[in-house]
Amino acid sequence: MDPPVDLTQDFIWYSSSDSVEDSYIYMVFISSRGNEYFCEIDEDYLTDRFNLTGLNTDVQYYQYALDLVTDVFDLDCDDDMREQIEKSARHLYGLVHARFITTTRGLAKMLEKYKKGDFGKCPRVMCASHPLLPTGMADLPHVQSVKLYCGKCEDLYNPKSSRHATIDGAYFGTSFQNILFQVYPALIPEKTIERYQPRIFGFKVHAAAALERWQTAKREEMQERLKDVGLEKAFKEDVELEDEMEEDDDEAANLDGVDDVLAE
Repeated sequence: MDPPVDLTQDFIWYSSSDSVEDSYIYMVFISSRGNEYFCEIDEDYLTDRFNLTGLNTDVQYYQYALDLVTDVFDLDCDDDMREQIEKSARHLYGLVHARFITTTRGLAKMLEKYKKGDFGKCPRVMCASHPLLPTGMADLPHVQSVKLYCGKCEDLYNPKSSRHATIDGAYFGTSFQNILFQVYPALIPEKTIERYQPRIFGFKVHAAAALERWQTAKREEMQERLKDVGLEKAFKEDVELEDEMEEDDDEAANLDGVDDVLAE
């Protein structure tokens, strides 16, 4: 039986004449497990230097990485150097990807993946498995991993798979999902007021009691924060309580004085 082929040793040597399936983009960012969130960037977008403005300062071995991504890499280098260039190429592709998916063509490609549910479904029960969209918490790389946005509950979730949880959120940016809904307003889901209603033996928990517990917890949290900055008497009730305690102390002192006089 023939040994398995190590594609990582050969995939960087493909030329532009190879088929799409043999290209660096397809092999690393489209077909590899864990990269399902990415769409394929159009070749004409990658080769337009205007679209790459400013990325040369963010990517090590920028020119070699660009040559690798565009399948014109022909540098004869050792394995360590090749590994560094491949790492830079993946980073470069991710940064360009964040720009591409905000274009008309990029939005269309991501829309198809959204409709197929490639990004997963919302785990919130009330959202009824509404499809999610990848988004970043920051536009700068190495800040936060990718999150998943639900347009129905308008909340963020962590990816289920550990393969997706390590993807840099900057490869999708903070604006993509908002632009998508602006361009395709028909996709904006209908918001629901349906909420989970806690019950005890079939009876609804009184809303006022739940609100009071929440307010008490928030008040105690605020008191602790104020104590940390030296403002222990910021609440009116605290001042009134201290005044009452001082009045009680004064009354107790007066009674002690009366008892002393009567004793004499």
